[in-house]
Amino acid sequence: MLEREMVRITTAKIKDSPYRVQVIDRVLGVLEILAHHGPALPLVELSKRLDLPKSTMLRLLMVLEQHRFVQKDSRSGAYRLGLKLFELGSRAMAQLNLSDYTKPHLERLVFATGETAFFCVLDGSEALSVERVESSRAVRVPSTIGWRVPAHCTAVGKALLAFLPEPELNALVKKRKLHAYTANTITSLTHLRNELQTVRERGYAVDREEMEEGLKCVAAPVRDHSGKVVASMGILFAFA
Repeated sequence: MLEREMVRITTAKIKDSPYRVQVIDRVLGVLEILAHHGPALPLVELSKRLDLPKSTMLRLLMVLEQHRFVQKDSRSGAYRLGLKLFELGSRAMAQLNLSDYTKPHLERLVFATGETAFFCVLDGSEALSVERVESSRAVRVPSTIGWRVPAHCTAVGKALLAFLPEPELNALVKKRKLHAYTANTITSLTHLRNELQTVRERGYAVDREEMEEGLKCVAAPVRDHSGKVVASMGILFAFA
């Protein structure tokens, strides 16, 4: 139902636009239908959904297939999205300016909480800050892009470690011991595994003065288009 509504909204936007090229509208319509109603559809079904003659639809599909935007199943004759779209999508992801996409979310976090917000990635056994928005409060936690913290004792780090494969987590811990920074720091692998299981269950991580006394942090994982955790986003605050 949701997918059908998305296609309807996309089609409506195309119809409302003053700039239209009919054949391009139709080609994009084919790709939208396959994306939301696939994985594979026969010629007749595509013609029906886009209200086009089968001869017209066949010509569109032949051109799309030639450029690898769609692929025809040799047994069923149904059409599915082609690997060319994956290639272009991968290149588009590689060319994204991370700041353009993360900063609006960080700004909303700061506005909602009044605290400094961070966007971090895992670099070895550390969480690396690649973007941040500072609080406007007079008293706040100083921060910089490029700020590094141990992953095992910070919320931004634990939100990343929680979704690593077990062998990768074990290798990281073996390479860098679970050093104690405060009395609250997790220093055993068993305790860390239990903590990461809790993170997976509730969907966010907490740092309870584990890296520095007087500092607490809450963070959540950030997933890419495939559902893989690639970063974390959190807020850091000091208290008396």
